[in-house]
Amino acid sequence: MSDQNYRNLDESDSADHGSKQDISDGSIEPIIEGEPFTSYFDEKIAIPEDEVHSWFSFRKLWAFTGPGFLMSIAYLDPGNIESDLQSGSVADFKLLWVLLAATVIGLLLQRLAARLGVVTGLHLAEVCNRQYPKFPRIVLWLMVELAIIGSDMQEVIGSAIAINLLSVGLIPLWGGVLITIADTFVFLFLDKYGLRKLEAFFGLLITIMAVTFGYEYVRVRPDQGKLLKGMFFPYCDGCGTPQLEQAVGIVGAVIMPHNMYLHSALVKSREVNRSNKKEVREANKYFFIESTIALFISFLINVFVVAVFAEAFYGKTNAEVHEQCFNQTSGGQSNLFPNNTDPLKVDIYKGGVVLGCYFGPAALYIWAVGILAAGQSSTMTGTYSGQFVMEGFLNLKWSRFARVILTRSIAITPTLLVAIFQDVEHLTGMNDFLNVLQSLQLPFALIPVLTFTSLRPVMNEFANGLGWKIAGGILILIVCCINMYFVVVYVSSLGHVGFYVGAAFLSIAYLCFVAYLTWQCLVALGMKFLECGQTLSLQIVATDGYNLGLTTYPELFLLNNMEKEDLPTPR
Repeated sequence: MSDQNYRNLDESDSADHGSKQDISDGSIEPIIEGEPFTSYFDEKIAIPEDEVHSWFSFRKLWAFTGPGFLMSIAYLDPGNIESDLQSGSVADFKLLWVLLAATVIGLLLQRLAARLGVVTGLHLAEVCNRQYPKFPRIVLWLMVELAIIGSDMQEVIGSAIAINLLSVGLIPLWGGVLITIADTFVFLFLDKYGLRKLEAFFGLLITIMAVTFGYEYVRVRPDQGKLLKGMFFPYCDGCGTPQLEQAVGIVGAVIMPHNMYLHSALVKSREVNRSNKKEVREANKYFFIESTIALFISFLINVFVVAVFAEAFYGKTNAEVHEQCFNQTSGGQSNLFPNNTDPLKVDIYKGGVVLGCYFGPAALYIWAVGILAAGQSSTMTGTYSGQFVMEGFLNLKWSRFARVILTRSIAITPTLLVAIFQDVEHLTGMNDFLNVLQSLQLPFALIPVLTFTSLRPVMNEFANGLGWKIAGGILILIVCCINMYFVVVYVSSLGHVGFYVGAAFLSIAYLCFVAYLTWQCLVALGMKFLECGQTLSLQIVATDGYNLGLTTYPELFLLNNMEKEDLPTPR
């Protein structure tokens, strides 16, 4: 069955982006033939038949390969790289198990997002648009846009720093920021050459990161015993507040809110007959395998960075690095590090410099190439996320040019001002604020994806079972609590009463909205006693003959794209 044959909700009411029809009178919105929102991916990748290998086929895996690798780039953006190198320099190898746990949790949550897209034929933003009332939907869209803009700023910062390092300082930081405007538009037109070529290009960028950071790993030669111990033994002997904050920062950097929206949309690029349950199960299986491989590779790249800075720079003081850089570069870069006995603190800029001081100029330039690849690849996937979110929540079909102009302008303006009027310390220091900003937005992706994948009217028999509901709820609670702690620590470090008062007022509104989403999620998970209010349960036979249960409160509406047909149709 093609996408053109899906049965969707009537779009007539969404012209005002708005109000869902009240079903308390026993009526529902009609279901009509319509085409789901389009995305960048106009073409569909056909899945080959393989009767010989019925359980597992490498040909089919190859056909499904692509979306997971694009999704995994968010685990390799400049913000993640900076978190990795700080983890190594602050806590040695002791927090590698946190990185491993965060990656596994991320994989399980990404599985939910991918399943939503495969089963319904709609991505997360489109489902939110159809299911939530008008006001929560708009607030949700604004929060996700903030997360995307924050991620975009980190990518601009990373790219600008990489360009500055590669040009030996000839191109100033503000010049690197401006260059990222132009190169984004160039890269965005790559998908005109075909979806597989676009995915291959992203694969090339991931390969560049693997080679460059892998070179640093081989050059430094970390202690493999300490590395394996840190990865598989959950301990942190002698750790204090800095290490705890770094562990929290790892989780916040790895699990990105907009990535849930992105992954649920990318899986729509494969041709899956959603009336055939066997094909849907097969797609879910291969997408999960592909995502596992992609996140395993991204995990190895992150480990390379942690291990390099743990082996070479853990326990180093500013004075030691100052002296080394003074001798190596004739004093050119030594002024970045105060001549005192405080522990060394590095970021993606200082990280490249200190590698150059200890391991030669080649290490610095190779590091910069890896950071540039991370920044450019994340910029492109962030732009795709923004397009999907805008189309899904607002039903707006903006051109990619207009979409990039809007978000890139918002992201670049503050970054450019800091780059012009401040120094690299302030530019890289923005990453802490941006990590906090994205941590705050995480519930607005994780709670909806658990809500909708647990609803049978949405997912049919592919809805989450009891085990997944419990596990998903616990994982999301843990991740959100960890990120809230990260936010509290950051606000506390600001040390100004005005910030505390402002944060208190914002926290009230923020927590109220999170509580609203959580309440709807708990009802979807089966806690019907929380419906609080008069509930009218209706059994309605839709045009396809499927019995659907609708409730008036909370306001979750019908979404079901699984058509019942007597015989499966060919691909």
